[in-house]
Amino acid sequence: MFNTMRTGLLLAVLTALFMAVGYVVGGTSGMVIAFGVAVVTNFIGYWNADKLVLSMQHAEPIDPARAPDLYRMVEGLARNAGLPVPKLFLIHTDQPNAFATGRNPENAAVAVSAGLLQRLQPNEVAGVIAHEMAHIKHRDTLTMTITATFAGAIGMLAQFGFFFGGRNNNSPFGGVGALLAMLVAPLAALLVQMAVSRTREYEADRGGAEISGDPLALASALQKISATARAVPNQPARDNPAMAHLYIINPLSGATMDNLFSSHPATENRIAALRQIAGSMGTPRPSAAADWRAAPATAAAPAARAGWRVPSTGAAPDRPRGPWG
Repeated sequence: MFNTMRTGLLLAVLTALFMAVGYVVGGTSGMVIAFGVAVVTNFIGYWNADKLVLSMQHAEPIDPARAPDLYRMVEGLARNAGLPVPKLFLIHTDQPNAFATGRNPENAAVAVSAGLLQRLQPNEVAGVIAHEMAHIKHRDTLTMTITATFAGAIGMLAQFGFFFGGRNNNSPFGGVGALLAMLVAPLAALLVQMAVSRTREYEADRGGAEISGDPLALASALQKISATARAVPNQPARDNPAMAHLYIINPLSGATMDNLFSSHPATENRIAALRQIAGSMGTPRPSAAADWRAAPATAAAPAARAGWRVPSTGAAPDRPRGPWG
């Protein structure tokens, strides 16, 4: 009930923001048109936002038959969480990162990057996916995905107003209002994203630590991802910055996002919280951990890399395929 109310409130706020931008761009008629677009966006956001987000991030499904070790790990984590096994998708970027999406646990998906599988240890990958499963279990994915869809739409509407608002006689502010909308509307959408995302990340870290039974592995993963995000670009996220708050670590860190307006809490604070959780939990429990920690390091997959070599996902021949070629 709480999550339903939260999602409804979020939709109301974003719809009001959408209508405000429409009014600045086109007056009363612009506000009415914006309301109609918002209704359509709400409908699409509930039923298809996950597909849109995966498509915009160029994520492709990972075949379970070709990644049995990875799926065995995910199945073990799903059992720990009491969730259906989510679908797995691959993002073709060398930056280690991941996000979850879907309107409910029965229609959930987790997207991991090629860099995550390449650069992190299996238990660290497990910690990251457990974090995303915590988002699914807490039903954050619908809220966060709808926010991403609306934020992108608000940005496009504001840009549309900049190009055409000054020529619209119905606009009460003319070109100045259109320029103001282009500058203020994306910032307002970002503030909404921050309000949605920051507190949920701490809860997902705690939930992920409980699901995986290894808070320190998640802390280590966060440290590696944060450090790498500053140096390795994530082009799908740069192309669609409204999606940045979906990721476990801000994929635009060190590029275009200032800490003051970051959609994520400081990584150092998250790591400190996880270390406190680890101190209260004691020794990591085995449970399903044995499934993924059993993936051995070999000559083809040394200890510095993850234990899986995921073959082709069906990507086009001219698209980079990550660490497996």
